[in-house]
Amino acid sequence: MGKFGEDLIASAREAVAIAEGKTKPARRYEVDVVDVAALRRRLKLSQGKFAERFGLSAATVRDWEQGRRKPDSTARILLKVIEKRPEAVVAALRG
Repeated sequence: MGKFGEDLIASAREAVAIAEGKTKPARRYEVDVVDVAALRRRLKLSQGKFAERFGLSAATVRDWEQGRRKPDSTARILLKVIEKRPEAVVAALRG
């Protein structure tokens, strides 16, 4: 087995140890939860328009707002950027 394979196995073992609480992760990022409904209202957008503008599914936005699902860490980061600089997200998505 090559170095890559050995590193991959070591990483998997480390992930298991972290999941089992036997070790702590090297770093951890926590992003505050954004009130999606309040953010959307502040931007004066319907759920559908909010989803369309920021590359999300309308069903996902609806589920977040109704508490059926919570944004994962990547989505929370995107929502934080939308909260602070919505025009930057729109510009990035337009290319």
